[in-house]
Amino acid sequence: MQPIAAKIQLQKILISDGAWGTFLQEKGLAVGECPESWNLNRPDDVLAIAKSYIDAGADMIETNSFGANAFKLTPYGLADKVYELNKAAAQISRKAAGDNHMVLGSIGPTGKMLMMGDITPEQLYNAFRDQAIGLSDGGADALVVETMSDIDEAVLAVKACKENTQREVICTMTFEKTGEDAYHTMMGVTPEQMTEELVKAGASIIGTNCGNGMAQMIGIVKAIRLVNNTIPILVHANAGAPIYRDGKTVFPETPEQMASYVCAVIDAGANIIGGCCGTTPAHISLMVETAKKCRV
Repeated sequence: MQPIAAKIQLQKILISDGAWGTFLQEKGLAVGECPESWNLNRPDDVLAIAKSYIDAGADMIETNSFGANAFKLTPYGLADKVYELNKAAAQISRKAAGDNHMVLGSIGPTGKMLMMGDITPEQLYNAFRDQAIGLSDGGADALVVETMSDIDEAVLAVKACKENTQREVICTMTFEKTGEDAYHTMMGVTPEQMTEELVKAGASIIGTNCGNGMAQMIGIVKAIRLVNNTIPILVHANAGAPIYRDGKTVFPETPEQMASYVCAVIDAGANIIGGCCGTTPAHISLMVETAKKCRV
């Protein structure tokens, strides 16, 4: 399949998928249950989620593997199944995607902090390496390191993916607005710093996900474009800021509200647009239709 970056060079705007975690919860994922265990125990339910986004018109879908690293799996007694869980995750999404859509192998943070001294760079690298190999062997077209806040962890993850697979590597970080047109991750990383470090590490595509609704993504994309005019940018926005209502977390933005910002995000410089927490196939479907009207 043609590399994602090559498709973007042809001036094509691509649409990604939406939320997975909230979708799994709707299907019965219990509190304290490992989401990635469903790749082995309930693969048909995972497949249904992946297929729903393909049916909504997405060009690419992720895998149910965000927390499938050894450190996140240890509390569930599944640390010895890193390869198996990741390979199964990619195989499921590959089945849904078929030959005409792309699969992005999802790799999230480990939850460990280098600066606190509770993990070494080598241990982090190895954790990401093992996950990347499983996703690659399962049929992922690219690997997406996402929801990062620590630039050192993000760089190690990108390098582990690049040095141990032949897949394109995407990396996104999660930012908060900290002032007028200023954004930082919880570890203090700016979009500009992220861009410079991740490009140097070898990421083919960079961007931002989670933490913000689509409106806030505009400023983040503009900040990236201030320091790099050519690197492809991916945006996975939440369906608005979370609200706690009736005992559960709700993401309030409707498909129409999210889609209303799609053209502005594209104009700012984004090349791939999709959703994160709270987004549904209905959100993605309307993004697909809206993007067709504002493509350049």
